[in-house]
Amino acid sequence: MISELNQRSREIFRHIVEAYVQTGEPVGSRTLSRRLTTNLSPATIRNVMADLEELGLLMAPHTSAGRVPTEAGLRLFVNGLLEIGDLTEREREDIEAGCQARGRSLPEVLEEATNLLSGLSSCAGLVLAPKTDRPLKHIEFVNLGPGRALVVLVTEDGLVENRVVEVAVGLPPSALQMASNYLNARVVGRTLSEARAMIQKEMEEQRTQLDSLTRKVVETGLATWSGTRGSQGYLIVRGQARLLEDVTALSDLERIRALFEALETREQMMRMLDATGRAEGVQIFIGAENDLFRHAGCSMIVSPYANTKDQIVGAIGVIGPTRINYARIIPMVDYTAKVIGRLMG
Repeated sequence: MISELNQRSREIFRHIVEAYVQTGEPVGSRTLSRRLTTNLSPATIRNVMADLEELGLLMAPHTSAGRVPTEAGLRLFVNGLLEIGDLTEREREDIEAGCQARGRSLPEVLEEATNLLSGLSSCAGLVLAPKTDRPLKHIEFVNLGPGRALVVLVTEDGLVENRVVEVAVGLPPSALQMASNYLNARVVGRTLSEARAMIQKEMEEQRTQLDSLTRKVVETGLATWSGTRGSQGYLIVRGQARLLEDVTALSDLERIRALFEALETREQMMRMLDATGRAEGVQIFIGAENDLFRHAGCSMIVSPYANTKDQIVGAIGVIGPTRINYARIIPMVDYTAKVIGRLMG
């Protein structure tokens, strides 16, 4: 569609999007006439804006005289008119410093990188961590009430993951403690798959001293972890509160609430980020282009990162309102992904 626009229409459209990204406010003809380098009358500008609206690239919110870009307009801008900026030396140094290992575990480095990206972009940062089976340090069952328990898994490099499992109603606390003790005696220093294979063999050979209830707890815990770990890695989201800093209207607040709900659906988020790993370079999702954000009115900029063998092992990026500063954030996400990639074995 960009080829359908003449030079004047492109120029006016570009200025509308850039002004909207800066302020979040509808852009009127008077504002545009001050920004344009060419000497065009407000009437001429209004005619061009009307044409752009007819093409579905602009819309008038409520009764405002100004216009804002539609999601289709933002996509056209990103694909055809966006001039991607470059990071400052300070920004590069901050990203490099934040992603240094310095004796920290991989989860700690990734969490710091996510926090850093959130701070630099004023968006929520997120990272899909590598799909690996880590040696375990501790496992514990915690009673959550009738029929439910929390399984807490701690890896040797400090990652803590939780899962809620269903257990028999009326299960005595001693059964959960016994299951924890039994597993901890066998999982330390082993990966989950190694521990599972050994425990299954023990059970098949009837070499366990567990009663039937405790055995069922152990089997449930292992089955839960085996079915959800390993295929997609794990998700870290940081800086959601930053999305509230620039809320200008109740409608914005409603969209942010919808976004928060989307961020809580971790399994869907992981599937989406996992799919990103099958593409190359920075990926940009705007509004309803992604079902998960259909009602949230937001954009996601994300880039896969690879290990030293050029295998995609995860993805990192940011989520924010559709008017995020694409020109600044795209190179930021891209550079962070490259720095993290250098840390991967």
